[in-house]
Amino acid sequence: MMDRRTFLGSLVAIAAATPLRSGPARAADPVPAARNVVLVHGLFADGSCWSEVIPRLQAAGLDVTSVQNPLTSLDEAVAATRRVLARQEGPTVLAGHSFAGMIVTEAGVDPRVSSLVYVAARAPDAGEDYAALAMQYPAPPATAGIVYDGDEGMLSEAAFLRDFAGDLPEERAKVLYAVQEPFHKALLAGRTGQAAWRSKPSFYAVSTDDRTINPDLQRFMAKRMGAETIEVKASHLSLISQPDIIASLILKAAGHR
Repeated sequence: MMDRRTFLGSLVAIAAATPLRSGPARAADPVPAARNVVLVHGLFADGSCWSEVIPRLQAAGLDVTSVQNPLTSLDEAVAATRRVLARQEGPTVLAGHSFAGMIVTEAGVDPRVSSLVYVAARAPDAGEDYAALAMQYPAPPATAGIVYDGDEGMLSEAAFLRDFAGDLPEERAKVLYAVQEPFHKALLAGRTGQAAWRSKPSFYAVSTDDRTINPDLQRFMAKRMGAETIEVKASHLSLISQPDIIASLILKAAGHR
């Protein structure tokens, strides 16, 4: 029979041999094979901004849903995403573009979500003031192009074409401008209460020519979360100008390696 001293010594040895888990999950960790992908859009857009990525994911056999973000408040945007997640059966990749990174960070704790994908997206920590974080980097040019009508904001056409969709043909960019949904000021005041990237494998696509979210801020957030990161020579709309690359990253997050 093991005496007390020997028993305690064994516990210490086991603890020393067991790596402690601290900080965010790593994309290198095993990723469950997912059958579903839920996509969330950000500001200055609607769900159709994923239209180039969706058929590529469907061709790989995935069930894909693009959330129509109401752009009213963070709580309502998260609720809309959670309603879509509740309809998924089995592991699901949750991907967000731009502001939708806030939504992915909050809603991604859902047990159905197997991994997270951020596409030129915000990636705050729990309770973090994203605006204060962004102020540590040079202001992106698109910020000056936001125009308000009461409580609703949109990008001017000039800013949309130059700073949001700068690497798209003008004809294509104008179509996207035509379906731009205004956002409510209250949306920008929201803070995440949870950081799903601390417990879920995460992937990040940095847009190197981004004029809407500073690329160095994107790199900081991706590194902080321990995300598997790629750099895409693209504007803020890499999901439209470089859909093969973005779809490939989402497929990797779905376990299609």
